[in-house]
Amino acid sequence: MRRYTFLLALLFVVACKNTKKGKMISNENTSTNEVIVTGEHHPGKKILETECYICHSPKVSKESRIAPPMVAIKEHYIHENTTKDEFTEALIAWVNDPEQETKMPGAQRKFGKMPYIPYPDDALAQIAEYIYEYEMTPPEWYYTKHDVGEISANHKNTQFQDLSEKGSAMGMEYAKAAKQALGESLLKAIQEKGPTGAVEFCNMKAISLTDSVSVMNNAVIKRVSDKPRNVDNAANEEELGYIAYYKKLITAEIEPKPIVKTEGEEVDFYFPITTNMMCLQCHGEPQKQIRPETLTMLRKLYPNDRATGYQENEVRGLWAISFDIE
Repeated sequence: MRRYTFLLALLFVVACKNTKKGKMISNENTSTNEVIVTGEHHPGKKILETECYICHSPKVSKESRIAPPMVAIKEHYIHENTTKDEFTEALIAWVNDPEQETKMPGAQRKFGKMPYIPYPDDALAQIAEYIYEYEMTPPEWYYTKHDVGEISANHKNTQFQDLSEKGSAMGMEYAKAAKQALGESLLKAIQEKGPTGAVEFCNMKAISLTDSVSVMNNAVIKRVSDKPRNVDNAANEEELGYIAYYKKLITAEIEPKPIVKTEGEEVDFYFPITTNMMCLQCHGEPQKQIRPETLTMLRKLYPNDRATGYQENEVRGLWAISFDIE
């Protein structure tokens, strides 16, 4: 955070300096009448490199970035029918008022809102022209929409498989992290107070613990079920279909694979939650696997509880995880 604050302060100072000059930054060796035939000598490129790339550099590693790369900004703001004037107007409006609704909500969740920096409009126009007219260099780790769109028919399935595999691997990591955090806390509660302690923990802290794992991983991690104990964990119509699908796989003793849906850099990941012997202390057969005192606590805290009657290795719900893959 200190590093980010320092960089923003540096940007502010540079921008103010340019504003006081009352003119855009330009190449002193370039005549105002000279026709720029390549992007190499475009004044907008110089502004990007000396100022914007402090935060938006294409050379920074994925782990060290503090803002999205410029190629991502171009992809979100320039579409097939977007004119240069429309893009220029949108860029100037955004920099002058970064509190307005963003076209990059995933980046805003990850890095926070861009602060207001008083760049002169003519400098912003030069930046916009360069971004619009010339290809932006993507970081090595970044998949551009152009990359995906230009893949030949023979390699298209392979490319999307790569994206899907990456999303699957990341989703499994997030699910395992959340499962481990919940499992360790539940085990501790059971050791200290028995199954009733686990019920109390789930009632008070399970969702907040999952939320904290979500924040640490810049993801939205949920546990959903067709037979929820807490109404906040109820599956929607789409998720109910996935639960039914996984129940058929588990019954047929087929190893389940994650369901991964990608749209651009946005990923929706689904994977089943199955029961084990420890789960049955709170989710098994009442009066049989669930002790009377535990059942009393469940009825007190969850009067509309539907999450009982399970046997070992049955699908109790899903991990439903949303995140960005860049």
